[in-house]
Amino acid sequence: MASPLVPVSPAPEFDWPLAYEAEQLLRRYVEAFLSRNAFARGLAERMRDETGTDFYEWVDHVVLAPEHAAELRAVGLVEENVPATSGTVVWHHPRAMMPRVLLRAGAGREGGPSVLVLRPESLVDFLARHDLTAHVQGDFGSRLRRALVAEENGTRLEAVERLGWRGFTMEPVAPEFAAAVVKAREQFRARRRHFADDADGVKHAFAVLDAVLALVPRDVACESFFAEERAFWEFRNRAARVQRRRQDALGLGWGNHDHHTFRCSRARFPDLIEFLTRLGLGKRERYYAGAEAGWGAQIMESAAAGIVVFADVDLQPGEIDIDFAKQRLGELPTLGTVGLWCALHGDSFLQAGMHHLEARFDFVRLRDQLGMQGVATMKPFSDFAFLKQAFTEGERWPVRPERVAELLLRGMVTPEQADGFLKHGALGSHLENLQRKGGFKGFNQKAVSAIIAATDPRLASGHPA
Repeated sequence: MASPLVPVSPAPEFDWPLAYEAEQLLRRYVEAFLSRNAFARGLAERMRDETGTDFYEWVDHVVLAPEHAAELRAVGLVEENVPATSGTVVWHHPRAMMPRVLLRAGAGREGGPSVLVLRPESLVDFLARHDLTAHVQGDFGSRLRRALVAEENGTRLEAVERLGWRGFTMEPVAPEFAAAVVKAREQFRARRRHFADDADGVKHAFAVLDAVLALVPRDVACESFFAEERAFWEFRNRAARVQRRRQDALGLGWGNHDHHTFRCSRARFPDLIEFLTRLGLGKRERYYAGAEAGWGAQIMESAAAGIVVFADVDLQPGEIDIDFAKQRLGELPTLGTVGLWCALHGDSFLQAGMHHLEARFDFVRLRDQLGMQGVATMKPFSDFAFLKQAFTEGERWPVRPERVAELLLRGMVTPEQADGFLKHGALGSHLENLQRKGGFKGFNQKAVSAIIAATDPRLASGHPA
């Protein structure tokens, strides 16, 4: 039963800036490094040609001399209070997405970085794919692991692997903690998703989370949970598998993920938000697209784990005035795009898994390269200088007959639509091609409305509403 609608204060506005000057400065640092490090330069070309990604998007941080502080401050970067080694000052842009900068005495030559550090998803995979025998600093389970990749002309190309850790210090790890990390991943991977009653599925998910949090810190649990969610989604999406294979050929994994999109029923939306909150994600923007669009979203973020979630739900006029991420909403006489997707496939939190993963790419190159692999891309739903977005063509999933029968009984679909779902399945998931410029951290609300409407399962059932 729905809770009474209790108004809340308006959600804060998130007017994310376009930090072009900051990005241009950091790109100049990267280009200066590439000009002096042939291995990095060759890798950048392979990333572009073989994965459709931009080398810049894989940079974790660069290391420069302290005299660069004034120019960093002039373009909006500020000091960040995170663990770092003695004599090192960490700089970041608090409202834009871009690599961080470490200032350290004696670092940098000729105005460029002395060290540039990449962040693949798995450090060992990265080293193996490039046939490197570099010593890995930090045992498995360490919150930060690093290795030297290539040293030439006074520059060092390094790579790091992070485990829910934003700092730059390396701490010894006990063998029992490494075992706990493995156990935590196993718990999330083995989580049951199908129950006769979704309420039991939710209880089970929270029980698994309790068990994991008894093993590892919250940010490690967060990193582990989303790694398993990506794996589950990838298993159900061919475009994801094609692109993952391309990125794995360079040992990169999904280190370029931008955000994870979960579609949720109105009844279970507060459960999802509570689960994410316990993983350490905080509420960021709250979207409402207007009466004509019929959806809302809560965007959540964990800075420590580098995870962003876009959680969608059917929403009606007036409900933006409440905290729809907390208050349980009642059933509606009709289903919007999100609600119907959940009714057909299950919630992303449970049976269905994510609707899509959005990762950062060179937009045009990825579209063309995937096309050559037989993966088609839909029309872009954002096409701005600072933000380009498009879905790959949707993966159709078979639909359980009992779900279709229930929708037909409730009058939520027509007999023709029900027949189409049973014969042809329904749109299930996508890979999203995204390109950001100027460090833009936000989303285009009108564009998201357009793509949600365009992915309504009824439009592709053979019998539109």
